[in-house]
Amino acid sequence: MLRPLEHFSIAVSLSHCTELNHTVPRTSPWSCVASAVMLMICLCFLLTGDGNPKESSPFINSTDPEKNQQYDGKNMALFEEEMDTIPMVSSLLSSLANYSNLPQGSKEHEEAENNEGSRKKPVQAPRMGTLMGVYLPCLQNILGVILFLRMTWMVGIGGVIEAFIIVLMCCSTTMLTAISMSAIATNGVVPAGGSYYMISRSLGPEFGGAVGICFYLGTTFAGAMYILGCIEILLVYIVPQAAIFKMEGLEGAEAEAAMLNNMRVYGTLVLSFMAIVVFVGVKYVNKLALVFLACVICSILAVYAGVIKTAFEPPVFPVCVLGNRTLVWKGFDVCAKVIERENATVTTKLWRLFCDSEFLNATCDSYFANNNITEIQGIPGIMSGTLRENLFGNYMDKGSFIEKVGLSAAVEPDSIPTNTNRYVLADITSFFTMLVGIYFPSVTGIMAGSNRSGDLQDAQKSIPIGTILAITTTSIIYMSSVFLFGSCIEGTVLRDKFGEAVRGNLVIGTLAWPSPWVIVFGSFFSTCGAGLQSLTGAPRLMQAIARDGIVPFLRVFGHGKANGEPTWALLLTACICESGILIASLDNVAPILSMFFLMCYMFVNLACAVQTLLRTPNWRPRFKFYHWTLSFLGMSLCLSLMFICSWYYAIVAMGIASCIYKYIEFRGAEKEWGDGIRGLSLSAARFALMRLEEGPPHTKNWRPQILVLVNMDSELNVEQPRLLSLTSQLKAGKGLTIVGTALEGTYLENHPQGQQAEQSLRKLMEAEKVKGFSQVVISSNMRDATSHLVQAGGLGGLQHNTVLACWPRNWKQAEDHQSWRNFIELVRETTAASEALLVPKNVSAFPSNGERFTEGHIDVWWIVHDGVTLVHICISLLYLQHDSDISAYTYEKTLMMEQRSQILKQINLTKTEREREIQSITDSSRGSIRRKNPAAVTTQLSVTEEPAASSKEEKPEEEVQPLIHDKSTNPPTPATPQSPSADAETPGTASFFFPILL
Repeated sequence: MLRPLEHFSIAVSLSHCTELNHTVPRTSPWSCVASAVMLMICLCFLLTGDGNPKESSPFINSTDPEKNQQYDGKNMALFEEEMDTIPMVSSLLSSLANYSNLPQGSKEHEEAENNEGSRKKPVQAPRMGTLMGVYLPCLQNILGVILFLRMTWMVGIGGVIEAFIIVLMCCSTTMLTAISMSAIATNGVVPAGGSYYMISRSLGPEFGGAVGICFYLGTTFAGAMYILGCIEILLVYIVPQAAIFKMEGLEGAEAEAAMLNNMRVYGTLVLSFMAIVVFVGVKYVNKLALVFLACVICSILAVYAGVIKTAFEPPVFPVCVLGNRTLVWKGFDVCAKVIERENATVTTKLWRLFCDSEFLNATCDSYFANNNITEIQGIPGIMSGTLRENLFGNYMDKGSFIEKVGLSAAVEPDSIPTNTNRYVLADITSFFTMLVGIYFPSVTGIMAGSNRSGDLQDAQKSIPIGTILAITTTSIIYMSSVFLFGSCIEGTVLRDKFGEAVRGNLVIGTLAWPSPWVIVFGSFFSTCGAGLQSLTGAPRLMQAIARDGIVPFLRVFGHGKANGEPTWALLLTACICESGILIASLDNVAPILSMFFLMCYMFVNLACAVQTLLRTPNWRPRFKFYHWTLSFLGMSLCLSLMFICSWYYAIVAMGIASCIYKYIEFRGAEKEWGDGIRGLSLSAARFALMRLEEGPPHTKNWRPQILVLVNMDSELNVEQPRLLSLTSQLKAGKGLTIVGTALEGTYLENHPQGQQAEQSLRKLMEAEKVKGFSQVVISSNMRDATSHLVQAGGLGGLQHNTVLACWPRNWKQAEDHQSWRNFIELVRETTAASEALLVPKNVSAFPSNGERFTEGHIDVWWIVHDGVTLVHICISLLYLQHDSDISAYTYEKTLMMEQRSQILKQINLTKTEREREIQSITDSSRGSIRRKNPAAVTTQLSVTEEPAASSKEEKPEEEVQPLIHDKSTNPPTPATPQSPSADAETPGTASFFFPILL
């Protein structure tokens, strides 16, 4: 709230503002400009207000709506206590005084540092509106070093048409990305924490982490680019004498190496100084934010004022041309070979640069002797028609001369150029795609407003409006600059990157009014401020990513000072920034920066488009101008610009982003942020399941989809862990695997035990590297629970076709008769479901995944019985202490089956006759078994019957086979081979045997 003295000062300022036009003479241009600026500011904010809610009524406890409307917006308070709002102009001054372009969290750290020790309650900073919170920070971040140092050169090299196309593509990309960002900002409550929090909480940890790290790397390399731009302005335009490695007298590669070394040394020093300033406290950076903003705005206004001035009085910046080659204006004062002085012809300093003496009969350079000197105007003005000459591009190779179009030159054939350091040369090979990579960083910075989402009054309203208005403003500035530069500046000067032809002046500064130094110092301070902001914002972004824990090895960078200042993240940022400074070339760092920002923007657009197409329930943006086609177009533009800038940089950047995404997906911490990207997996799974329902799989596509049935002990641990080792080696990660178990009891009472059992299954599956699903069924008895697993396992077309279960333990014991009854029922159910059954015996002897053997073999027999799929695979895995062999019993039975098959093939029978023959053989085989074991005929125990309590005799394993087939409702199938008896096992031999029944 304001004091009465502040009301008085505001009234005085307003009265002074209105009296300026009457008291200042019209002949003073500065006073007129000041008056106009003051009047515009006053009128603008008197009309728009400060955005705070207005006083509804001057009366206390007023309930009359008509009076409220009558006095709405009118400040009639007599005392301070009666005022609910701040006057509009005072609000402007207060907002300007509190302006900050730092990301959210910087002010909190500053307040914690100031209040440390005093234990004062921190005062909450005033909430910002669209203008101060979003528009001006975005404007300050977008307008930067590329505009001041490379924009004129880009127009000269690419021409007005191609430069306009580049600007249009880049500005369209950021505008479409801003629309996607607006959709994210209006999708529910905007979280406090900036762009990273908005994106990660809306798009999930994988996309959020990839976007966040790309954004961090882009911001860090942006700091390196701003520092290099700052050093270039310092050493080339302000104090060239400060160069440590002198470039005078050097040519070609030596001069270039000296310049790069100067950039590295001074860049490292400036980076160290800025890192110390940020480490000491961001309050010093925050206090200079308004100064940096004023530098940017004044520089832009000076350029437009200079353009207007060229229409009436163009500035004098002569350019000296020898033949058609542009000369470096250094070491001479007159653009002529000789001049008339006191009725005598004398040579100039330019003559002495190309000749061995100052006399007229001196030996001179051949090109200098054969061509004339021409002086042209570097800034002919907007009405000169220069635009026609600068419409089309003029790409050059490295080391080529910058020539004046339209002038002829006499060049001796096969002559080697000499004195090349006297001419303006192209320092790099230029082409269209390189210009795109260098220019794109000038349109980044669109997330500066969303970085302060927690400090905004209405983030859902301010972020879309402020960001889009800032992009619109900067796009107009860039597009108009392309035409204005092409219309006002001579083409040779535009192609002169460092202003060597105009006495070493900054090219855009030659156009500025009232002096080129306005642009030089304005651009210098703005690049310094941008570098400080990058070094302030990037560590906080890394700290936020580290504290989220989505990338485990980055957690160390989440620590900092007591007030939360990210010390370790600042150190990492300084190291990465130093790697960019060691490159030492603004033209080489800019494409790297472009890749990371383009990757970040592409992820944002892609995620928004995907969520809209999938109709994710939590994706409901309220931004009315958003449509998924705009996000898709923005993603396509980002991807195209990446490959246009540099295809190899694009591949490297996409590889980095993909690795980050997959690393977070597999190794990162699980975060439940309610992201919408999970809907993509659900839609893909649904589509695949619907495709599987179209028809049964072809024989060529058949593979075992296994349902593994395991038992749990009293502590809810798996009794047969080697069963999953067998599953892992059988499947090798292919197809469907369901690991199921059954618990006895009621679901309401045993639900916690079911969850614990499922957790045990998952841990064992992860340890054995079994890729599949776990399922626990709770029922009143084990038989029904197992039946439910066999019937309900899988989903749709993705169902199991094979059941893997262990041979029942202690089935011969009378007190454990229920185990073999359940096993018989399982066999019948799999037969009824036409599923394969795998029954391993002695599975505890099966080797684990980590074991390796030097001895042993696997024997496989394939028995094809009359075209009916009856495959009996007998796997005997032997790891022996001494020699052993397969059971003779198994070998004999297998040989008999082979002989029968051969006989049936030799007899030419029809299919019906062949089936009858098979049935007769089966019946005779069963009859022989009954004759040998008459007790089996009298017993004939069914699954539901209980054995006699007095029967304590152990039945041989051969009795199991008739029991399996007695109650089968399906057509009779050939008898399965009998398992070897326990007596057949050789002592000292661990055998593993299981049949596969199809």
